[in-house]
Amino acid sequence: MKELLFPAKSRSFKGQRWANILLRTLHLVGMAGMAGGYLHGLAYAQWAGYFWLTTLSGAALVLIALWSSAIWLCQVRGAAILLKLLLLGLIPIFPQTAGPVFILVILISGIVSHAPAKTRYYSLCHGETRDTKHKKGP
Repeated sequence: MKELLFPAKSRSFKGQRWANILLRTLHLVGMAGMAGGYLHGLAYAQWAGYFWLTTLSGAALVLIALWSSAIWLCQVRGAAILLKLLLLGLIPIFPQTAGPVFILVILISGIVSHAPAKTRYYSLCHGETRDTKHKKGP
């Protein structure tokens, strides 16, 4: 079971890089549409399509990352996604925070996605950088 979740080297499939690029691009389009809804107080119906584009493309990206190696959950890049989901999940409970929370989620996204690899691949579970694309895993 451990080898299934945490392979010594990350799994990949032919075309994975392009699949990730396409999904990230769709995710950005969805986020841009959602930003209009959140930041301008539009009715959900006006940006629901963008919400679902963001949700489904994000879910597909998470599934690809988990399939490659579940170490992703321990790394800063995976933990950042979990934090962003938690923050977004607070919006229905505290709707008055939607704008600032949405901006915070964008800031987390930008910082983590453009951080050096040694930061993105740092494993909070292991206390060291774990890049299973090139090195032995857990």
